Amino acid sequence: MSTADRSDADADGTAVALTVDGDQVELSVAPETSLLRALRDAGHLATTGACEQGECGSCSVLLDGRMVCSCLVPAVTCASAEVRTVTSLCAPDVADALVAHGAVQCGFCTPGFVVAIETALRTAGDRVLSTDEMHEHLAGNLCRCTGYAGLVTAALEVQRARLAAGAGRST
Repeated sequence: MSTADRSDADADGTAVALTVDGDQVELSVAPETSLLRALRDAGHLATTGACEQGECGSCSVLLDGRMVCSCLVPAVTCASAEVRTVTSLCAPDVADALVAHGAVQCGFCTPGFVVAIETALRTAGDRVLSTDEMHEHLAGNLCRCTGYAGLVTAALEVQRARLAAGAGRST
């Protein structure tokens, strides 16, 4: 294990091998280390943490295909898991739509919203989501700057464009 792949766990850290955004990573983590802290300690800084209590959604990642608040997941439970962060999930169409609709201001919540939007679009597949359904998909994420209208509008715009292009399911 290289020094760059280690979190700041103590000498008694547990080795956890997992895949992050397609790359094999081995981390040394203490039992109390959250997946969020382990990711950030290993240099995956795009995933942000705010409340670290699972309330804000800014630390959302896909863990084996399921959206979770990484601040609530003990890193030691992630052995052999596949983790996808905003780094591998943020497609240009989503980023462009968020900017176009004023849904990015301070940017702190944006990583969690991108993961939630991509999860919603993947879950919907070829089914068009209603405004209410998109609100429900984004409900676990908090934004203090923008309100939610721009976020929902951007997400639905991306879905319409992807469906029109025959690409309803994102990767």
